[in-house]
Amino acid sequence: MPHPAPEPQFTPATAFERLLEVLYTLRVECPWDKKQTMESLRHLTIEEMYELADAILEEDHQEIKKELGDILMHLVFYARIAEEQDKFTIVDVLNGICDKLISRHPHIYGDVEAADDEQVKQNWEALKLKEGNKSVLSGVPKGLPALVKAYRIQDKVRGVGFDWEDKAEVWKKVEEELAEFKAEFDIQDTEKINTENAEQEFGDLLFSLINYARHLGINPENALERTNKKFIKRFTYIEERAAENQQQLKDMTLEEMDVYWNEAKKLK
Repeated sequence: MPHPAPEPQFTPATAFERLLEVLYTLRVECPWDKKQTMESLRHLTIEEMYELADAILEEDHQEIKKELGDILMHLVFYARIAEEQDKFTIVDVLNGICDKLISRHPHIYGDVEAADDEQVKQNWEALKLKEGNKSVLSGVPKGLPALVKAYRIQDKVRGVGFDWEDKAEVWKKVEEELAEFKAEFDIQDTEKINTENAEQEFGDLLFSLINYARHLGINPENALERTNKKFIKRFTYIEERAAENQQQLKDMTLEEMDVYWNEAKKLK
């Protein structure tokens, strides 16, 4: 006999209760849901996060709504597994994040004053150190992609005042790192080029560019992903135009492909 499906709800609290009821039922009665563990869900959760990030860049609000639901379901799933293991419950999770937000916002729930968002960030980092964090950087996950990690590192140390005030100084650092990187290749004998040094200088250059982007209010991860999408769109156009004219890319010259590329650049 089919299990009775709980009806849609129309307040945040009751809608959340509906999700709990559905997931708890699936955990007991669905063969696939029953066998899942935190480890088996981990890669799926990461995938869902990337899908959400992609939908945000595309400004696809229907897709954002869908991906938020998928992620919320995963969060409830993890909490349910933990509850079965007598580790913690979803109530512990919800109260825990509420307690943290209250304690980290003394300018709202206490008598501390914060004139602007920069002061809020500085207070936040100071409170984290008081709570037992050994380093300002301890909150940066080791597994983050390098570009995202660089941005988070810079943003974290900025919260305690370790940052340039003038973006012109940051750009000077970019130029300095670019010159050092270029110097590694300004050697006539290519056999003498030290690729390890070149890689290090290239890393320094990227780090400084990310820092400059941050000072301009640009998220480098978003910027690079938008460029990726733009390139994919334009290159796909080249493939389509070549196919229309019975051409194979491998048989075309770069100049021939550039004709289609320039056409693609004119498209929105």
